[in-house]
Amino acid sequence: MALIRQRKLTNQQLRRIDKQQAQQQESIDGSLMDGVVMAHYGKQLEVQVTSLPAIIPDPPIVAEGEPEPFWQSIDLGDIWRCHARTNLPMIATGDKVRWVADPNTGFGRIESVQPRTSLVSRPDRYHKLKPVAANVDILAIVFAPLPAAAPSLIDRYLVVCHHADVKPLLVLNKADLLSIQDYAFTRELLTQYEDLGYETVLTAAPCPENILHGAQSLEQPDADLGLSHLQDKIKDKLVIFAGQSGVGKSTLVNALLPESDQSVNVISTNSKLGQHTTTTSRLLPFNPDDLSQGGIVDTPGIREYGIWHLTPDDIIAGFIELYPLAANCQFRDCKHTYNSKGCALWEAVADGTVMQRRVESLVTLQAEADTPTY
Repeated sequence: MALIRQRKLTNQQLRRIDKQQAQQQESIDGSLMDGVVMAHYGKQLEVQVTSLPAIIPDPPIVAEGEPEPFWQSIDLGDIWRCHARTNLPMIATGDKVRWVADPNTGFGRIESVQPRTSLVSRPDRYHKLKPVAANVDILAIVFAPLPAAAPSLIDRYLVVCHHADVKPLLVLNKADLLSIQDYAFTRELLTQYEDLGYETVLTAAPCPENILHGAQSLEQPDADLGLSHLQDKIKDKLVIFAGQSGVGKSTLVNALLPESDQSVNVISTNSKLGQHTTTTSRLLPFNPDDLSQGGIVDTPGIREYGIWHLTPDDIIAGFIELYPLAANCQFRDCKHTYNSKGCALWEAVADGTVMQRRVESLVTLQAEADTPTY
């Protein structure tokens, strides 16, 4: 087969191509504007306009008698449905982006993603790492007396916070149920994390199941039931709420942002587990006109949080009271299981300086992280 000879362009043709490319780039640059991803719908995203483009397109001139064409003006604070360029990394709710809008169609296109300060991710059902929220300041780990708190899940989230460089905040919701003796363990669990140095807050946003159980608030007679304390801790911050389904995340969001109108379901009386209500990650701003004042990223409820993408060493780094002790183990590759010879962690358990539950949780998570996903 004869080789196709590449055509040699003249200097004049090269200059013309360079000029056309420069004009195209100038046109794109003039149309670019800043935005924040407010929600993610798979291939489409909602982006809020946070700055106007240098070149604002003019609406079409309609001759008399002709039908009015579609035209969507570009205004600060508006939210547009957008697609992303195929060469961009996966985009998450909370991402700050540069994008262009097409007023003729009402759709936009994301051209680039600004550097992130943090990124919370989780593996999906196909064992691929999926971003959940970007530029998050605080991960509020919500748990409750009902459904029963899962310490192992809380430990997972604390590991996630450590590696995402996000501050954890433990929120014990439905605190009015603590007056019922059956749920006293939950308060003890919160105290354990407080002793480890984690910041905590008690809340009791009104929930249908609380009324069904006839719970009375003994610890917090104040009308806001701790919500003002939570508001103080998340003021001007971008927060992601995480936890089991049914712990009241959507109810808390409704109480903090009444206009958000998040769907809420009653706890299943059979399983004692929550019924999944939130369906997509969405940024709910404290002030829709000023996203710098922070907001809440409301995410789908998840009962498990895979950590297969982390190494066993990554896992123990997220256990703040155990990590410093690991260097004192007799063997560098110590698995920290109960029968591990010379394990400094179990020696500390025997001395009463660390909790056995936390060491067992570490071993479980390390074994999961060290297990192939095929």
